[in-house]
Amino acid sequence: MKRSETLRFMGGWHAFLGGRLSRSDAEAPTSGRPEGSEAYASSGRPAALPACALRELFEEAGILAVTGTLPDASVVDTARSELLAGSLDMAGWLRSRGLAFDVSRLAFAGRWVTPPLSPIRFDATFFLLEWPPSEPRQPSVLPGELASGEWIAARHALRRWEAGDVYLAQPTLETIRVLASDGPAGRARLSRSEAHEPDGPRPIEFRPGIRVIPLKARTLPPATHTNALLLGTGDFVLVDPGTDSPDGLRALSGIVERELGTAAGRLRGIWLTHHHSDHVAGAEAVRRQWCVPIWAHASTAAHLAGSGIHVERRFGGGELVTLAGTRELRVRVLHTPGHASGHLCFFEEGSRTLMCGDMLTATGSVVINPPDGNMADYLESLKILESVGAKVILPGHGTMVRHAGRAIRAAIRHRTQREELVFQAWMNGVREPEAMLDSVYGELDPAARPLAARQALAHLERLASLGRIGRLPDALASRLGEGL
Repeated sequence: MKRSETLRFMGGWHAFLGGRLSRSDAEAPTSGRPEGSEAYASSGRPAALPACALRELFEEAGILAVTGTLPDASVVDTARSELLAGSLDMAGWLRSRGLAFDVSRLAFAGRWVTPPLSPIRFDATFFLLEWPPSEPRQPSVLPGELASGEWIAARHALRRWEAGDVYLAQPTLETIRVLASDGPAGRARLSRSEAHEPDGPRPIEFRPGIRVIPLKARTLPPATHTNALLLGTGDFVLVDPGTDSPDGLRALSGIVERELGTAAGRLRGIWLTHHHSDHVAGAEAVRRQWCVPIWAHASTAAHLAGSGIHVERRFGGGELVTLAGTRELRVRVLHTPGHASGHLCFFEEGSRTLMCGDMLTATGSVVINPPDGNMADYLESLKILESVGAKVILPGHGTMVRHAGRAIRAAIRHRTQREELVFQAWMNGVREPEAMLDSVYGELDPAARPLAARQALAHLERLASLGRIGRLPDALASRLGEGL
């Protein structure tokens, strides 16, 4: 089914039926045990989850899988409407009619935990339910949280994802792949999808041939992880290996080995979006292990000179790199200074996926810190990114962003609105960035004030370059070169 675009979490994505565990689910009468109950019991989840699954099935699709004699269709439909409205005690309704959720119809199909790149996380258990056409009631979707729903062959769903027509979370994608390959007999494979290490790195294939690998990194809050990306289906490149912890590097190496082994592919190089340590910390270790070159912009190479990270090859921006494989990836290199003078973005033209490093983020705000950061360059680079016509954005921190053009325009609008507040403070006689913060940002965490002051200073530099506030006083101009 397709989730409503209005939903805060994964609005507009396609997913299976399901939802959040309710306290009342533990009180619902049930009959039997799920198939694969031994694997289910070892997953460490409470016994109320099968009842939750069947309640959500009734709420979202109108299917009531119970033991006992069903009441008239009108009674069932009324109960569903009341359940959707939040006014029905499902457990009490079942008991009053001598019904019980038929848990024996479920087959355990794995447990997944949302990766740490998402600000909203779930610990989700999956079940398979066979619902033959001979059943008197068939699924129906009522508009609301769901925009639409359909029966679809797994292989057809997979083709629609590969064509870019639908967006799928990794558990849904993996389940569809197994069903397309093995049918329901693949349940045994799915039941091994258990989240024993929910925060351990794992690849997330948001778009075909483009995998995001969240790595715990020394980055700025609220982010805790930096996204490495593994691109390819034959020829592979690794973008921004940002961890240097032994555990993180071992996990990253294992992921790369598995993905290359599955595709019988080769790693061709390491690409860096920019020089900041949370994007490059593991680059040299990966280079040594795989004996591949590091590619980056010349400015990034200059910043990394003497750091022990050897940039062998240079991107200038404008290059088109073709990664051969079962699905050819055509990656356009874009030079996008602003956050860093050597910042690069990578645009995969086939799926129209923009891999934007730190030009945009799904977590927090992008820092523009002079002298290497420049607000005028940043806003011009955002306009370049808007012009490429991306469908989705994979940022350096956080989850995939849909409606790429809308997100880029929102970032431009946000920065220009904040700049107007800086301008008004200047026109009101405030000359120190620190003194502007309350009127520009409102209430701030004290730890964030030094960075916010650098943002205000970056805006002042741009305002001066546009001639809106005249020449910056020498004291402020000298601070532009100090960094933080």
